[in-house]
Amino acid sequence: MSCRRERRRKWSAFDGKSTCCKEQQFCNFMSHEKCLKNVNIPCSCIAPSLVRIPVAHCFGPPGHYKRKFCTVCRKSLESPAFRCEVCELHVHTDCILFACSDCRQCHQDGHQDHDTYHHHWREGNLPSGARCEVCKKTCGSSEVLSGMRCEWCGILAHAACYVVVTPECTFGRLRSMILPPSCVQLFSRNFSKLHCFRISENLPTESDEGDDVDGSTQGPAKDVQISTDSSKQTLKIYDGSDAVKRNQFRLISVPRIAKNEEVVEAALRAYYINDDQQEYELQTFSQQALLSDDIINRNDAAEDSNLGSVFRESVPEAWIIRAKPKDEEVIRIYPAWLWEGMAYISLRVNKDTTTQTVIKEVLPLLGRQTGCLQNFKLVEVLMGSKQVQRMVLDNQELILNRLEDIRKISIRQMNQTRFYIVENSKSSVQVNMFVGGLPPQLSPEEYMNILKNELAIKTNVVSVSHVYQAQGAVVLEISCFSEAERIYMLVKDTTVNDKPLNAVVIPEVMASKIPQNCWPLLVFVNPKSGGLKGRDLLYCFRKLLNPHQVFELTNGGPLPGFHTFSKVPSFRVLVCGGDGTVGWVLGALEEIRHKLVCSEPSVAILPLGTGNDLGRVLRWGAGYSGEDPYSILISVDEADDVLMDRWTILLDAEEPAEGAENGVAEPEPPKIVQMNNYCGLGIDAELSLDFHHAREEEPGKFNSRFHNKGVYVKVGLQKISHTRNLHKDIKLQVDQREVELPNIEGLIFINIPSWGSGADLWGTDSDDRFEKPRIDDGLLEVVGVTGVVHMGQVQSGFRSGIRIAQGSYFRVTLLKPIPVQVDGEPWIQAPGQIIISAAGPKVRMLKKSKQKKKKLEA
Repeated sequence: MSCRRERRRKWSAFDGKSTCCKEQQFCNFMSHEKCLKNVNIPCSCIAPSLVRIPVAHCFGPPGHYKRKFCTVCRKSLESPAFRCEVCELHVHTDCILFACSDCRQCHQDGHQDHDTYHHHWREGNLPSGARCEVCKKTCGSSEVLSGMRCEWCGILAHAACYVVVTPECTFGRLRSMILPPSCVQLFSRNFSKLHCFRISENLPTESDEGDDVDGSTQGPAKDVQISTDSSKQTLKIYDGSDAVKRNQFRLISVPRIAKNEEVVEAALRAYYINDDQQEYELQTFSQQALLSDDIINRNDAAEDSNLGSVFRESVPEAWIIRAKPKDEEVIRIYPAWLWEGMAYISLRVNKDTTTQTVIKEVLPLLGRQTGCLQNFKLVEVLMGSKQVQRMVLDNQELILNRLEDIRKISIRQMNQTRFYIVENSKSSVQVNMFVGGLPPQLSPEEYMNILKNELAIKTNVVSVSHVYQAQGAVVLEISCFSEAERIYMLVKDTTVNDKPLNAVVIPEVMASKIPQNCWPLLVFVNPKSGGLKGRDLLYCFRKLLNPHQVFELTNGGPLPGFHTFSKVPSFRVLVCGGDGTVGWVLGALEEIRHKLVCSEPSVAILPLGTGNDLGRVLRWGAGYSGEDPYSILISVDEADDVLMDRWTILLDAEEPAEGAENGVAEPEPPKIVQMNNYCGLGIDAELSLDFHHAREEEPGKFNSRFHNKGVYVKVGLQKISHTRNLHKDIKLQVDQREVELPNIEGLIFINIPSWGSGADLWGTDSDDRFEKPRIDDGLLEVVGVTGVVHMGQVQSGFRSGIRIAQGSYFRVTLLKPIPVQVDGEPWIQAPGQIIISAAGPKVRMLKKSKQKKKKLEA
């Protein structure tokens, strides 16, 4: 909000203990009387008029947020409330309709697009130790809504200091990692903000179980209780016909002996309307009238009747506030293009003024020629907190009639409505939609036929732009908003070959606009990892970066993210999850590498799983424990590039799988899996399999590393007395040479020097028979364990494994079904061959730097 022409507030004075203070009657803003001249924070009642570019918020489900304050009423959030998933806006459930549509503009959508970004200031909810960038003094508070923060660069300042900060924002310390909004294009219109930012609507929140909160209703004001004072009365106030139909009202408390003016003023204040009370009147109706819309006007009496009380002995329980009709009015017309000078044009309209008249009078004031009126249109914009709605007005529509209609519907909506003069353009609509879950290895024509049959797509407005045959996914280009919305909603309930389809709306990244010194960070988060920590990280990274570069892996997997960044010349990847999640992303990267302009992006890890062995090796730690996400991003920016081997495992069963009827079934077809960390056969895989089964039975209990490790210990103790002779059930070849196996119960191939949550299975002792292991030496180490006790000793650091071999090509012959696990994913492998070999080019990883590099801010 850069414009501050209007800052009218209505103040009520009260005596404090030591000084006289004043309280704002609309938004509860408090100030010392001597400080009033320095107040420059806009009141909630005029905040909508100060919005520079209207952008709707992205509200998730309600939750409990401690030590946060409502942006509208400025009171603490003691009950379930909403927060925007993109910016730092928090709001009560009954204040959400009054919140400004002043969210961050994260992409271009054809409305007021520009390449230069200003600071996006948000007041309050700062940590208590926050310091002002201007005066270097403390500016945060955990007791009141105070201080300002730019939601792009993170700069902090006092409300009195932020006005002197240079308007242009350079995105701060993270500018080399942020995907600039000017480089992202997304036409969304009817899609909700949750859909635009690919945010799941069913993720768990911080709210207590069983809370029933409906944020769409405008219930009684939280700060007004039913009055017990016999001299006062609590009234229901509706702000228009829409509120009547929805039974959405606000409560006000007024004296029983009150004048019309007093009640009107209280009603306007309840709806954050700062207009002259003389322009409004109250109408009353009974319950029958409430249902039939038969509104009775009780304010047509003589003028002197207004001096008395509007309430008699029989007081109606509900009132509706209406705007009085006007013969003329001053409206604001905003240009839809960037225009130096005033933010809007003030124009007086009367009963004969039409849309065409407005366009004709405004164009010269904006420096445009009036000879081509047909090239311009007047657009009505409703700046709702959840959605910004646009409607083109007919050229012959009477403006005063339109204003009257809006006020009849809702005076609150009138306060949130603007008029823009827009130049007609021939830009075509294009919605990009990723559709996954299709059968793999089909041709584009076959995919198109499936979509025609299952979704009845209209081929004149829908085309397939990209096909990912190995993954069974396509990207659709849709040139009609209604068709895009229909397909998106239909995909949710569609299955193909008993497999559900999934759809993701993805933005277009305009790679040519990305600055040369920018390497955007593509973030993948598995919200199921680490309990609720994954969801918290999703929220934090969406705030710190552009939400269009943060992808939730449970919503389509890694492929939508890699496709979105396919044209970006240089980018990095951050994977938030366990070792299995990292393997999933690296596997997807290997499959799509040939379609990326940046075919070898460096990958960092934020470990959220149980073992996190790869994260330990790359110095990212044993697991995320609540570190500041901003510091994590700085560490990623300063990390060092390293190479790591990846391995391909070919599983070729020679016998039918267990359960085949009469032994007639064909053997399982060969299967290929990728390995990053280790591959285990025998007791190691058997323990992983038992843990996997326990987690499948009660998945809700496996939400912490402590509990998961406890289950591992439990299943391990149950296997101590078991004896196995794995060396008799398998044969091993290393680099075409037969290797004799010692008496072991488990055989493990390791690629990194960490196994089983940080244990060094190979050991540190020098051995002339083998080279010192590295993660990029093109070699795997083969180690044996004699049982559960031996594994426990290795994990305790008392022993190491039995060194067996080191090589680059391995063939294992299974003589009977044996448990196998690769990077923590276990199964029973039928008798046959297992071949392990290098998987093409090495992958680039990011290793956390030991010493922080000092990077210049300039």
